[in-house]
Amino acid sequence: MIPRGFEYFAPRALNEAVSLLQQLGPDAKILSGGQSLIPMMKLRLASPPYIVDINRIPDLNYVSEANGSLRIGALVRESDLEISPLVGSGYRLLADTTKVIADPLVRNQATVCGNLAHGDPANDHPATMLALEATIVAISPRGEREISIRDFFTGLFSTALQPDEILKEIRVPTPPPRSGGAYLKMERKVGDYATAGVAVQITLDEAGVCQRAGVGLTNVSFIPLKAAKVEDFLKGKPLDAAAIKQASEIAAAESQPMDDIRGSADYKRDLVRVLTARALKQAIDRAKGGA
Repeated sequence: MIPRGFEYFAPRALNEAVSLLQQLGPDAKILSGGQSLIPMMKLRLASPPYIVDINRIPDLNYVSEANGSLRIGALVRESDLEISPLVGSGYRLLADTTKVIADPLVRNQATVCGNLAHGDPANDHPATMLALEATIVAISPRGEREISIRDFFTGLFSTALQPDEILKEIRVPTPPPRSGGAYLKMERKVGDYATAGVAVQITLDEAGVCQRAGVGLTNVSFIPLKAAKVEDFLKGKPLDAAAIKQASEIAAAESQPMDDIRGSADYKRDLVRVLTARALKQAIDRAKGGA
């Protein structure tokens, strides 16, 4: 289908984009990668009267480390993370995630920040960022605002971003030594949304006891789900086979899936159980220095 008509703006500076959002009001939509917005416009599930394209704004495409965190700019594409040596060596959970998003054509255009700003619980990055305890940096006429990822997703396709705010940057805390992460999902075919997915990030002490655990679940709730009960259970425990089994059962119970074309709620809960166990084992292996 063809989208309804709209006015198009292409600012050349970040302050110009912020000013446009202030002038145009809540009906304006930001375009970065467009891999979620444009299909919705073609299907007329969304018909924004104003489009503000930020792709011509310089200095928003960067992946770097500073002050104890990985910084991901608003125009970083999924493919940029996929080939980044920094991400591949130090942020394995993030590398796992970006490699299984859609297909290469989509990853070459889609942005990481846009993936989060869309607020879709079926997207992959939200669970990963919940596991990593990321921080969102938004900019508006009032200046910059930091939003904890725990507070960012407020409902189905809804986030804490205000209508005049642009998601400028994601900040991911640099994992300490003896940390490991993994992201696993089940999909009907390559490029499909996950039937269910699990993101795990852990830190172990020298004795192998879990010091920190982050777990996020994909597409088993109306919002991206942080498995807080699993995290609390894992902290302070040696991650042996019994602990992994119990943690995976807690994750399944904590999930909130619904029946749909991808499977029944019971099937999805069991997927969460299996994927949690597998992701934990992989994360533990990586934390101990495994491949």
